[in-house]
Amino acid sequence: MAGHAVEHAHDTHGEALENPIYGITAEFDDPDKLVEAASKVRAEGYRHFDAYSPFPIHGLDEAMHFTDPRVPWFAFFGGVTGAMLGFGMQYFMAVVDYPLNVGGKPLNSWPQFAPVMFECTVLCTGLSTFISQWALNGLPRLHHPIFNAKNFDRASQDRFFLCIESKDDRFDLEKTEAFLSSLGALNVAEVERDGI
Repeated sequence: MAGHAVEHAHDTHGEALENPIYGITAEFDDPDKLVEAASKVRAEGYRHFDAYSPFPIHGLDEAMHFTDPRVPWFAFFGGVTGAMLGFGMQYFMAVVDYPLNVGGKPLNSWPQFAPVMFECTVLCTGLSTFISQWALNGLPRLHHPIFNAKNFDRASQDRFFLCIESKDDRFDLEKTEAFLSSLGALNVAEVERDGI
């Protein structure tokens, strides 16, 4: 498929069809090469790309300028919600539903609520982080087009991959492939959405 791959094909009714090319991958045999390639891809102006490796690589997220503030915000609001639920639950039980006069102490004795509030905060923070990770990562997903990449089964063993997606504004099949080849990749290949 030549030309600018972001342009979509059209069917007989004039509706846009999904691009059959998911992206282009570059395969590396060294983690430092992957970090260097990711930095160059970002400097070249690409924004929709991802890296895959068999283990975490220090400095890769900085090279990719990967920042996503949504998960910390989900965790923060989950924690606040948990603290309010913990306090509200205890307040309802101690003041409204079943008030007990214990030694003349006030019914709304908030210091005794602190341990349960803390536990509810931790619980809701953990749950909101877990659920938001699944939602933001599009899980559960039984298949992803990157699994169609050549040699991608080695991404969990001893190879490192960088994929520039076709939805990137700068994506051009020939130019992007030539650019990735210039980064010293062992192999550069197109990745189809529906299989090899």
